[in-house]
Parts: sequence; C-alpha cells; structure tokens
Amino acid sequence: MAGRQTGLWALAGLVGLAGLAILHFWVPSGDAAGAICLSRRIFHLPCPGCGMTRAFAHLAKGEWSTAVADHPLAPLVAVEMIAGWALWGVALVTRRSVRLPVRIEALLLANAALLCALWLGRAATGTLPW
Repeated sequence: MAGRQTGLWALAGLVGLAGLAILHFWVPSGDAAGAICLSRRIFHLPCPGCGMTRAFAHLAKGEWSTAVADHPLAPLVAVEMIAGWALWGVALVTRRSVRLPVRIEALLLANAALLCALWLGRAATGTLPW
C-alpha cells in the first residue's frame, strides 16, 4: 500500500509541475465563449472561482499583481495546494499521519466561505471578471 501511495504522491507532483509548465506558456482568454468555467460559458455568470485559472497562469510567470487582480485568493490556494502535497510527502516518509492545527474539513469550509464572500463583494462592487 505504501508503494501505491508513493506513486500517487509522485504522480500528483508531476501533474502539478506539468500544470505549472502549461500555465507558464498559456493564459486562458477572458472571453466567455472560450471559458473553462461552465457557469460562465452556459449562464454567462462568473462563479466564485472565475479568474482562478488565469491567476494561476500569472503566478506561474511570477506576475503576482496581475494574479491577485484576476483572483485575490489565487496565491493562498496555490500555497495551500503546495503545502498539502508537501505534508502528504512528509506523512509518506515518516509513515505516520501529520497532525494539522485545524481539520481539513474546517479549512475547506473556510476556503469556500472566503470564495463566496469574495464573489459577493466583487458582485456588489461590479468587479467580477467578465
């Protein structure tokens, strides 16, 4: 079982690096017709995560201010993903679970609440990505 988990961990790291490489050279357009987001494509309504892919593409290039302009939570989500992958690796190496100061469910709920609050704030101020 440990060998399978290590393989999944390595695969996740390779997928992350491949995504980083792709986003370094490609930034999705802001056009609704070519949007990745189904909410934006079908309903022409930006979802709470709209702009995140473009923001990750700018982060991959080191363009922090543009990334934050596309989606202010992108740097936080990127750090959380890297930290989660690293903690998974530590748990595999030490062969025991890593104790976190908060439960994963609470962290996910907090992220969802932040995304929704940001979306409502951007909708109220007319700054949703179109």
